Amino acid sequence: MVKAVKSKAKAKAKAQATKIPKLTLKDSELRYRRLFETAQDGILILEAKTGKIEDVNPFLADLLGYAREEFINKRLWELGAFQDIQESKQAFEALQQNEYIRYEDLPLKTKNGDLIDVEFVSNVYFVGAKKVIQCNIRDITATKQAVKDLRLSEERFRARIENSSDLITVVDMDGNVQYVSPSIERLLGYSPEAFIGTNILEKIHLDDHQEMMDDFQKLSSGLIKTAQAEIRFLHQDGSWRIFEGSGRTYLNVRGDLVAIVNSHDITERKISEALILRQLDYLTATGQIDRLIAGNQNLSQVLEQILIHVAKELDVDAVDILVFSPESHRLKYSAAHGFRTVWDKHASVRLGESYAGRAAQERRTLQIPDQEGVPNPEFFAELFPKDDFVCYFGVPLIARGQLKGVLEIFNRTALAADTRWLDFLHSLAAQTAIALESAALVENLQHANLELSAAYNSTIEGWSRALDMRDEETAGHSMRVTEMTQKLAVQFNLPEAELIQIRWGSLLHDIGKMGIPDEILLKPGPLTEAEWVIMRKHPVFAYQMLSPIRYLRSALDIPYCHHEKWDGSGYPRGLRGDEIPFGARIFAVADVWDALTSERPYRPAWTEKNALAHIRESSGTHFDPQVVELFMQTAEKTGPRP
Repeated sequence: MVKAVKSKAKAKAKAQATKIPKLTLKDSELRYRRLFETAQDGILILEAKTGKIEDVNPFLADLLGYAREEFINKRLWELGAFQDIQESKQAFEALQQNEYIRYEDLPLKTKNGDLIDVEFVSNVYFVGAKKVIQCNIRDITATKQAVKDLRLSEERFRARIENSSDLITVVDMDGNVQYVSPSIERLLGYSPEAFIGTNILEKIHLDDHQEMMDDFQKLSSGLIKTAQAEIRFLHQDGSWRIFEGSGRTYLNVRGDLVAIVNSHDITERKISEALILRQLDYLTATGQIDRLIAGNQNLSQVLEQILIHVAKELDVDAVDILVFSPESHRLKYSAAHGFRTVWDKHASVRLGESYAGRAAQERRTLQIPDQEGVPNPEFFAELFPKDDFVCYFGVPLIARGQLKGVLEIFNRTALAADTRWLDFLHSLAAQTAIALESAALVENLQHANLELSAAYNSTIEGWSRALDMRDEETAGHSMRVTEMTQKLAVQFNLPEAELIQIRWGSLLHDIGKMGIPDEILLKPGPLTEAEWVIMRKHPVFAYQMLSPIRYLRSALDIPYCHHEKWDGSGYPRGLRGDEIPFGARIFAVADVWDALTSERPYRPAWTEKNALAHIRESSGTHFDPQVVELFMQTAEKTGPRP
């Protein structure tokens, strides 16, 4: 009985063991068929001996545009997609021998005549005892196009770099230059070949080394993603150029961390900024001298302070003042600063004698920028034996047409005096003359102050004209709009002091544009959005320029706020309504009126009728309705122009 049970169990196990391979084979066939039917590559099954196609998967049929029936029992070289390929039959014969063949880039023609690129791989294998060939066909058309597009993109990118006006540099974390754009030859005078392989620190100002090395350290450690800096580079001609650059790191093809730095030359911009700051320093100095003159009637103290300012602002070694005596017709030394030689306080010279006497008699500035080749060089050695002067300027001090004295400038090295320097020298001389006049005519101090105010006004008008000269399209605009603004302001019965500040603010309304690069300010076509962002900063630049000057702070309202709008949509601060200073609200109407009715290269002037209509329509949005109403009344009575 036990044997019978064991026998049945063995038989059952044997039957189950027999079934398992059959199920596994069936599953394998189903799995293969599913892969065959759903594969995203084309598959052909060929009879190995004859080359006839036994099967084709749907993907290949769709790819080539043939029905499955058009493949079956055809030889590979008889099919339209392959029949134009002369090597098809020979390749099949080689496949029969080698049992493997591969084409990495094979062009095939679809049924409708389109050409596609494929990767073609064939292998020989056995299905049971039957030898078959499986051909795998992968469409690489899109891949080839992507590679082509990538290559084109790389070529375009390289072309941009090669033709960039900026300096593009690739350096390793030790500062060694691996690549530099051809623009280096134009910007710094070096050939790219000579620059590559050097250490970038060799061409950077010593004072900038630490900042550069700190940036490299932060970039390499990942503390920052982008570094920005202003760096001084040594030009091949020995001069220093200032570059503004930004750099970020990336891994090159070898896996090394490198930095790519994009920088552009800002030397001219920095020079312009320095000139603007210098002009502001000049203006501040003249304001301080004015306060000295107005607040101190002790002439010797005033002259000493004036000389300190003159020496500092003109950056010279020594200065003195000789005061003219109408009674004796002599010039007497009255104040000095910066001399090594102890000068005789009682010394004097006649008109026409020495350099000072000549400057006074001829009433013109006497310039000796360098002692060499000048008549009477012994003058310096005899009068100032310990000072080693080689440069001299003598400026007659004239007030109300009367000679008041001479301002003398001395320097121990040659001076390359430019127009700005000379203008400031003459401005200081004018103030010194006013100081002498004020001391001599205390009873006419009020009149002297009026002259001083006129000097301010003339200086500011000169700045205004200089701004107009920079932008020829708006020539005369500042003076016209100033007169128109004053005409309106007077009708609001504003105090005299406020009217003066409104006048100065009107003349200086666009001084902030000194900070706008020429390529944006003078651009003949429309500005880009990025350029507009910079252009709209000019009111802020005006504030930064003028706010340090105490006596011009009250005039800031117009330069800072003349682009604000009544409805709050203006800039730079988006002020609305009464938040906008009243002077700026008056000016805004006059400014727009003059702009619309003036010729521009890109448009004709508007008619007065159209301009008036525009201003009326902008009341309550752009303009203060109260100012618009008065402007319209003025236009009806006397015409809108001053």
